Amino acid sequence: MEQALAAGSVVAVVVTRHRRELLADSLKIIAAQTRPVDHLVVVDNGPDQSAEDVVAGFPLPVTYLPSHRNLGGAGGFALGMLHALSLGADWVWLADDDGRPGDENVLAVLLEVAERRNLAEVSPVVTNIENPDKLAFPLRRGLTWKRSAAELGEDFLPGIASLMNGALFRASTLDVVGVPDLRLFFRGDEVELHRRLVRSGLPFGTSLRTTYLHPDGSDEFKPMLGGRFHAQDPSNEVKRYYTYRNRGYLLSQPGMRKIGALEIVRFGLYFVGVKRDPKAFLQWLKLVRQGRREHFFRY
Repeated sequence: MEQALAAGSVVAVVVTRHRRELLADSLKIIAAQTRPVDHLVVVDNGPDQSAEDVVAGFPLPVTYLPSHRNLGGAGGFALGMLHALSLGADWVWLADDDGRPGDENVLAVLLEVAERRNLAEVSPVVTNIENPDKLAFPLRRGLTWKRSAAELGEDFLPGIASLMNGALFRASTLDVVGVPDLRLFFRGDEVELHRRLVRSGLPFGTSLRTTYLHPDGSDEFKPMLGGRFHAQDPSNEVKRYYTYRNRGYLLSQPGMRKIGALEIVRFGLYFVGVKRDPKAFLQWLKLVRQGRREHFFRY
């Protein structure tokens, strides 16, 4: 039987599926943190290729949760976060299996920044695992897109956060904003949780004093009009399905509706004007409508 944790405890939550070697690399850096985690929860969405033996080597208290139904990133994090709360965690630290903290001081820095600024959530800056000077995902600031950490300039970015890549939440924050929506499966679940965090009015942001390493994801964002606008166009059909379907749902939610019409113009311009593929635009429209109607069928 697992014992309740002491006050101020941090529980790390990692979701994995069929990535044993990457998971091992991630857990190695989590275990080396100068401020140790008090407990680790690993949700395995692919126990047919079990990572239990990888998790068993973790030198600190750990819970391995195999899910014999693939819950996706959304459901996996929801399960792991709820389990962390049930253990009595005061802080929940999130990590995916294909990324890892930039060094052994990430958790200590995040806790210090959160306490000093009285934040509900704080994230490290997410950088390219192959080239840490570059951002793993382009970040829009006004009308310009930033692609390197040096371009961001500030020490702290309020109201901006990547929530599944090294994000640190207070437990009380999750009481307000909840956990990721299982229905989204993957793609957009992080954006939807970010929307809730913004609407809560709680203070949060990204500290540029520390990093989380992640594979480059910028290739999906295709530039147009000289780079002033971008359209997300995953090369994988499954990723496109969930990206566009879930985007339709997101754009129907309070706090996101104003940009819905602009999305039609932007993606119409991309698919018809840039890619010259009207059929792809019609497919985009179909998936967006499906999401708006909350028809969350699996691919």
